[in-house]
Amino acid sequence: MEKTFAELGLEEKLVARLNEIGIVTPTSVQESVIPVIARGDDAVFQSETGSGKTFAFLLPLLQRIDAAGGGVKIVIVSPTFELASQLKKAAASVTDLKCALFIGGAPIKRQIEQLKEKPAIVVGTPARLLELVRLKKLKLGGASALVLDEADRLFSKEIADETVAFAECFGRDTQFIACSATISAKTEKEFSAILKNARGEGAENSSSSKIILPKESVLRDRIEHWAFFCERRDKIDFLRRLIFALNEGRKNAEKGGERTCPKILVFTSRADQVENIASKLKYKGVKCAFLHARSKNQERQTALTSFKSGKTPILVTSDLSSRGLDIPDIEFVVQTDLPGDGDFFVHRAGRTARAGKRGVNIVIGDAYELRSLSVIEKKLKIAIQPKELRGGKVEPIV
Repeated sequence: MEKTFAELGLEEKLVARLNEIGIVTPTSVQESVIPVIARGDDAVFQSETGSGKTFAFLLPLLQRIDAAGGGVKIVIVSPTFELASQLKKAAASVTDLKCALFIGGAPIKRQIEQLKEKPAIVVGTPARLLELVRLKKLKLGGASALVLDEADRLFSKEIADETVAFAECFGRDTQFIACSATISAKTEKEFSAILKNARGEGAENSSSSKIILPKESVLRDRIEHWAFFCERRDKIDFLRRLIFALNEGRKNAEKGGERTCPKILVFTSRADQVENIASKLKYKGVKCAFLHARSKNQERQTALTSFKSGKTPILVTSDLSSRGLDIPDIEFVVQTDLPGDGDFFVHRAGRTARAGKRGVNIVIGDAYELRSLSVIEKKLKIAIQPKELRGGKVEPIV
C-alpha cells in the first residue's frame, strides 16, 4: 500500500506546496529515501531517471533546515548548467527560502552580490562553487548538507578533481548525500573517501545508507526500442529522412487535425558534431536547436526554452551537456551513435517516457554499432525492434 507524504513525516506546509504543483503521492524512491535523509544519515542512492530523486533528497533537507538560522544550509552540486538550473527551480517550487544558482560562464561579480543576500540553498557546478570558496565569498561553516546530484558524472575524469576538492571544504557535521540513475563502484569509492576525509577515524561509525532501488522496468515497459541500419557517412541525411517520417506519422495519426510535430531529442557522442548536425538539418529545412558544452549560457537557455515549449521540436545535443535534463513530453530519443559508456545509453533513453508516459528510443547504427547494441539488448533485457524507412514511413523489417 502506497504511503502519503504525511506518513513519511513531512510537515503539512511542505505537503501543501507539493499539492499546489500537482504532486500528491510519493514515488518509490521518495518512500525509500525521505525517512533516511530525515534521520540525518549520509546516503548514496540509485534510482531510474524520472523517478523523483530530486524531491527525495530535497524535501527532508528542507524540513530539517526550515527553522534554522541564517547562512548557507544546503548545497547541491550538479555536473551541468541545465541540471543546476532545474534543481534551483525545483527548490523554489516548494520553499520560500532564498535559493541561489552559481554556474560557470555567468558573471562572477553578480554571483558574489547574490551571496551577500545570504541564501539558505546554494546550487551550482563544482568548478564555480570551488572558485567562490577559494575567493572566500562562499562560506560553508554552517552548511548542514551537501548533495552530489548525478554523482557518477561528478566523479568522471573531466570534473572529479573539482568535485572532490569542493567536497573537502565541508566539515564532520555535514550530511553527505549522493545520487544518480547509475551508481558505479568508482562513485561509491569516491563517496566513501569523502566521508572518511570529513569524519576522520569516526567515518566507519557514522550512520550511512546505501539504497539501490529495483528497476521499475521503464526501459522495458514504457519505452519502445527501434534500431535502423545506416552507414556512418550517411547518418545525418538518414536522420533528416527519419524526422520527416516521424512527423508524417504524427500527421496521419491526427487524421487531418491541427498538425503538431513530435518532440525529438537527438544525441551524438561527439560534442564537435552537435552544431554540424544541427546546421545540416536546418539547411534541409528541419527546424531544430542545439546544445553543447561550448554554448554560452544565454544560447543554452534560449535553446532549452524553445524546445520545452515545443516552438522548436528538435534538440541536438551531446551526452555531457544534456545529463540530468528533465524535459516533459519528449516522444522520441534518437541516438545517432552508440556511446562508449554503457550507462550513457540508459541516461539517453531515459529522457523519454518520463512521469509515467510512454516513448520511443531509436538507435541509428552501422554494422559494428548494431552488433554492440545486441549486447546491450541482452544486458538490459530489452526488446529491440529492427526498422527501416520505406516509402517515407517507418516500417518493421520482416
